[in-house]
Amino acid sequence: MTDSTAPLVRIDRLDDGVVEVVLDRPEAMNAVSTAMAQALVAAGDELRADPGVRAVVVTSSHQKAFCVGADLKERNGFSDDDLRAQRPGNRRAYRALYDLPVPTIAAVDGHALGGGCELALACDLIVAGPKASFALPEVSVGVIPGGGGTQLLTRRIGWSRAADLIFTARRVDGPEAARLGLVDRVVEDAKGEALAMAATIGRHSPVGVRNAKAAMRGGLDLTIDEGLDLEDARWHDTAFSADRAEGVRAFAEKRRPNWPGPR
Repeated sequence: MTDSTAPLVRIDRLDDGVVEVVLDRPEAMNAVSTAMAQALVAAGDELRADPGVRAVVVTSSHQKAFCVGADLKERNGFSDDDLRAQRPGNRRAYRALYDLPVPTIAAVDGHALGGGCELALACDLIVAGPKASFALPEVSVGVIPGGGGTQLLTRRIGWSRAADLIFTARRVDGPEAARLGLVDRVVEDAKGEALAMAATIGRHSPVGVRNAKAAMRGGLDLTIDEGLDLEDARWHDTAFSADRAEGVRAFAEKRRPNWPGPR
């Protein structure tokens, strides 16, 4: 196991290509400042360029908070020009997780509010612990969700449920979030469950998993015929890869595959 450190965001490399991205600004409950946004972008760039990464789990170093959203204390001193200047970097920060080519899992055991909820929504899967809470309260402070919340939440849970949460700014706990479809699993140990899920993913063909995600993600806004064409293209990318050859060989030899991975 090897570790590398980035300011405010820690990258811990585990076994089988699993990476834990730790939001690590505990003194501010991981509020997203300009510097933390830059750290998220840097972490995303590093992981996207690494073909050895197979799954990413996003966690927090704070026991009571996943992330409480934008750093309003920092913004309180901003001029309009400061806010405009910050915006492009913040947009890149929230896309840093969404644009990763491998499966991503948010392990939320604490407050995921505003931009923190949006960071979780940027992941493919969300696992909630017993102390998890979620909200997009931006309209209560005079803005709207700007880290993808209006789009990602609506796609995840549907228009009316997303409208309920965004228009009222109300907070929901893990069980209600699960009923709404906002989270995928509610367990006692969110981090442990998410890491176990990532380890399972990490044992599968990295080429297959990446192409499956690309087909699923790319097909969201396509017609069914266009989506099936995209699936076919990704099937060809996988079927004629070294991973497929190794998978068939390992099956015949009754052993665990030694995946070549993306090249």
